[in-house]
Amino acid sequence: MVISKYCKIFPHKKNPDSYILFSTKKASSVLISKSVLEDIEKDNLSSEEKETLLKLGFLVQDEDAEKEEMLNFIDELNAINKKFKAIVVLNLDCNLACKYCFEGKRKGKFYMTRETADLFIDFVKNNVLSNKQEIKITFYGGEPLLSTELIIYISERLKSPAEANEIKYSFSLITNGTLLSADIIKKLKLFGLTSADITLDGPENIHNSFRPFKSGRGTFDMIVRNIKDVCDMINIHIGGNYTKDNYSEFPSLLDYLMDNGLTPDRISSLNFYPVIKESPEFALPDFTGGCVSINEPWLFDAGIFLRGEILKRGYGTQKIIPSPCMIELRDSLVVNYDGAFYKCPGLIGREGFRVGDLNTGIADYSLSHNLDNWKNEECPNCSYLPLCFGGCRYMKLVRDGDINGVDCKRPYLDATLERLIYQDIELTHSKQPVP
Repeated sequence: MVISKYCKIFPHKKNPDSYILFSTKKASSVLISKSVLEDIEKDNLSSEEKETLLKLGFLVQDEDAEKEEMLNFIDELNAINKKFKAIVVLNLDCNLACKYCFEGKRKGKFYMTRETADLFIDFVKNNVLSNKQEIKITFYGGEPLLSTELIIYISERLKSPAEANEIKYSFSLITNGTLLSADIIKKLKLFGLTSADITLDGPENIHNSFRPFKSGRGTFDMIVRNIKDVCDMINIHIGGNYTKDNYSEFPSLLDYLMDNGLTPDRISSLNFYPVIKESPEFALPDFTGGCVSINEPWLFDAGIFLRGEILKRGYGTQKIIPSPCMIELRDSLVVNYDGAFYKCPGLIGREGFRVGDLNTGIADYSLSHNLDNWKNEECPNCSYLPLCFGGCRYMKLVRDGDINGVDCKRPYLDATLERLIYQDIELTHSKQPVP
């Protein structure tokens, strides 16, 4: 047996005679002694130790076979997947005037019609009910709760036939939170609502400057009040978008949430992300901030700092796990308000990236979306492959104007992975000891 190509070895900070092994393909970590590491390198382990390390992904029988396994990883994932996921864009309208709006110039009073909703319902019935075990819809916008009745209309017509075919149906919301009342949640839960993703862009003063109502009035107090009202009814995932100039102030938001009863037992997860700079054809003219690459050095410290502050307070947050892009996942789809299909929310409305529609079905997008871009000479030999798989095509397109090639995460992972693993060990006690 040999050490896996996708195993990272880090010296323990506090114990010079110990090492941490981390498998990027299994997301497993283990603390071992220096002598055990030497036994691994000399192939001098007991059969029990070999079996444990093999199961956790640190050892492999054959390097070439492991490389072939990784080359087939996403194909096998698609083959065994029994879950259909769709992001359904109900509208591109909103009651806020966010400074960096993700939809940007695409935003407007564009709403999915009842006729388009019927086409989506028929699409799911004809293409999903016969071969899946679960349907998960994410209703998105704009602001999806401006189309609450359409959410009910779609879910009512999918939930019953799904359950009749022994298929689990559920849906979630990506919402700004201003319309998320307890009465609405009670109504939507009857049709399969399980969770909502809500954005709080830092403490009150920062959030209100970035995400006000169209009138200019702040939204922070209303959103927090709504979260308090509904967080015991459904799972609430709080996200926030930071910039280079304001991320250091985000911990005060965490303290505010704690002080106001929104403790880790009431919030399912909490994550902060950098604002991405949009391409000129969609970017709002008054906002020039945002990043264009995960490899910008300021992000290394910002991401580590904020994740650590989240974990210190006991909130759940994003884990270090294999992360294929949804573009690579065959049964993940974005359905725009007009019935057009896309493979990523960031690609909505971009010329050349529409992959079909509810009338004609899904077209072949392997060339237009640069599928399998990571199946090249370099990526399969990189220990970070399972955490990257060619990176983010959307960010590559925004930055370079071209989706071809890879958005390599190596500089980011070189700078952060060891620190991320130590965060998990020290703040969540997730290490796995070898028996």
